[in-house]
Amino acid sequence: MNGTPINHYAPDFELPGVDDAVHHLARYLENYKAVAVVFMANQCPEVIQYLERLKQLQQDYQPQSITLVGINSNDVVSSPEDNFEQMKAFAQIHQLNFPYLRDVTQDVAQSFGATCTPEAFLLDGQGILRYRGQIDDAPASAEAATQTYLKTAITQLLAGIPIVPSETESWGKPIQWR
Repeated sequence: MNGTPINHYAPDFELPGVDDAVHHLARYLENYKAVAVVFMANQCPEVIQYLERLKQLQQDYQPQSITLVGINSNDVVSSPEDNFEQMKAFAQIHQLNFPYLRDVTQDVAQSFGATCTPEAFLLDGQGILRYRGQIDDAPASAEAATQTYLKTAITQLLAGIPIVPSETESWGKPIQWR
């Protein structure tokens, strides 16, 4: 598997957000105990299915100093609906309660080792990757989920215990590379 291995430092990033601000991973790490980076895309059916769960995770864990950050790395030539203006509309329509950032160069996705959308990466407060993979085991329905991987990883991280599993096989729509 390419990208950042578990228990290694995640790559820093500085990316534009749909709020027209520049978002820097280092600032999040200064202000939060953990950051869950989720690679997303506007047109991905699995992302749409997970949006309410992601917003709920943000709502539930923000008071405990955890934040989600969505990143769209799709190439706009092969995926025109992922352009920055449509990302802004997507964030507004779906009332995202977490930052949604644009990775135009695809460097962030490559350095993390992201392969598809949605794909989650949980970083501790030092920026060390502690979990990567699925959000849970049931994209179509939160009620059908028997393994809430990302939520469990956040809970284990907050409790200071090892994250098990630390990796799950990601699946979804492949990132559209240049």
